[in-house]
Amino acid sequence: MQPDRAQPDLELVHLLRATAVELGLHSSRFAQQNGMHPTDVRALIALMDARRAGEETTAGRLGATLGLNSAGTTALLDRLERAGHVRRVRAASDRRKVVVEVTDGAVGLGWAFFGPLIERSVELLRGYDAHQRAAIREFLDGVREAAAEGGHTAPG
Repeated sequence: MQPDRAQPDLELVHLLRATAVELGLHSSRFAQQNGMHPTDVRALIALMDARRAGEETTAGRLGATLGLNSAGTTALLDRLERAGHVRRVRAASDRRKVVVEVTDGAVGLGWAFFGPLIERSVELLRGYDAHQRAAIREFLDGVREAAAEGGHTAPG
């Protein structure tokens, strides 16, 4: 079925899809340039998000976030640790628990590559008023939630 270009809502959905594809390609270039697997990049993003939120991340939690089993998560963390991108440390909240932290070096590496895109995105957002930014935030959060819930699949 061909999309009806007269439907602005559908145009926005297709634009969002195209944006997601471009962001994925951008992330893949970063992975390739740094000898990483795309899952490594997703793991680093998840760990940076947790760091920014002040949350501790265990290997199990990271694996669940990425949809990996225990063996896959261990292999991922071993790879990232060997590359100097993460470290395993005792949790501040419970010294019996081991958490995974992203290193400052990995943050710097990510910023060197993704920083210009982030800065350009912030610059674009400054062109919108608070009400418009709230609408954009609500829309993007709703799409993210729908994708996370599997709400994008057709009903059976």
